[in-house]
Formats: sequence, structure tokens, C-alpha cells
Amino acid sequence: MALGLNVQEPDEACADDNCPFHGTLSVRGQTIEGEVASTDMEKTVVVEREYDVKVPKYDRLMKRRSRVPAHAPDCLDLAVGDTVTIAECRPLSKTKSHVVVAIEEGDD
Repeated sequence: MALGLNVQEPDEACADDNCPFHGTLSVRGQTIEGEVASTDMEKTVVVEREYDVKVPKYDRLMKRRSRVPAHAPDCLDLAVGDTVTIAECRPLSKTKSHVVVAIEEGDD
């Protein structure tokens, strides 16, 4: 199935209806790259990304981070520390509006 993204479909199949590859979930909007910070919830991971914000008063950069909950399909084997790409989708719960679409290679 073509997602409209330049990602590889996982080899393993799953029966998850909210999987963008094997289910009916469509992705649209922004894509974010970040690191998996937590896998404690069922079918959900927390993806964290750090970015710099300029502070004009001190003429320096300040580190900020954002944490985005994302749906983890059964066909992707995710662990804490993996670098992943998440894509926006319809709201899946009160806080989840993103789904993991790819695990980046070469960060091990």
C-alpha cells in the first residue's frame, strides 16, 4: 500500500486495524523524527525530540523538547532508544494523533 511517504513496508504482517500498512488507517499532515522515550503503554510509544530555541535577551540557544504519544503497530518491533519517524493521522484517542511508520537504520 502506498502511504505517500518514502518508507519501507515491514516484512512482518499484523492484524492491527490501526496499522497504516496492513490496516485501514490513513496518514496525512506532518511527519516527525524522534527517539522512543517510553514503551510502557500497550500499543503506544512516546516519541521525544529535542530542538533549540533562540533567546534574544541573552543571544543564546536554549534546548527544548517535545514528547508526542504515537500508535505503535504490531508489525514494528520498537524499543526505547530507537530513532523513528511518526506521521500524523486521525485522532486515535484523547492524546494520540500520530502513528509510527518507520524505524531509522544505522543508529545502533
